[in-house]
Amino acid sequence: MIEPEKLKKLADEKNKENKSLLQKIKKKRPKNLDKIARDLHEKAFENIDCLSCANCCKTISPFLIDKDIQRIASHLRMKPSEFVSKYLYLDKDDDYVFKETPCPFLMQDNYCKIYELRPRACKEYPHTNRKRFVQILDLTLKNTYTCLAVFEVVKGLREEFK
Repeated sequence: MIEPEKLKKLADEKNKENKSLLQKIKKKRPKNLDKIARDLHEKAFENIDCLSCANCCKTISPFLIDKDIQRIASHLRMKPSEFVSKYLYLDKDDDYVFKETPCPFLMQDNYCKIYELRPRACKEYPHTNRKRFVQILDLTLKNTYTCLAVFEVVKGLREEFK
């Protein structure tokens, strides 16, 4: 597994090329993009074990929707307002995100204390296998700095759309 600092360096080196590619893809909107991205996602995760990394949980926060807040607060036997007060804040986009990183529910072995109840954004991360992938290309570029799988998916897209 690649170290997070090395991934950041690689993402930085490829950023201009990746950004250009993703802008072209966004403009052309290839009909088969979702399938290509999903296939690249599956291929990347054949060799990547999130538990050996957990860089996403250590460095970025998902945004939590009301259902996430209610579900997790209930599990923790807290009122949603208590949960928000203790763990969350509203970011510049008016989304609730964790006050701190690493995630307060990340354990030392990289397992999540609330895995079955984790926020929807965590369940869907890194978003490279979702429908309408073209809609999140800006986020995908940003995530190349955090997630090796995303970096590998974008690398595959570069090869696919040379």
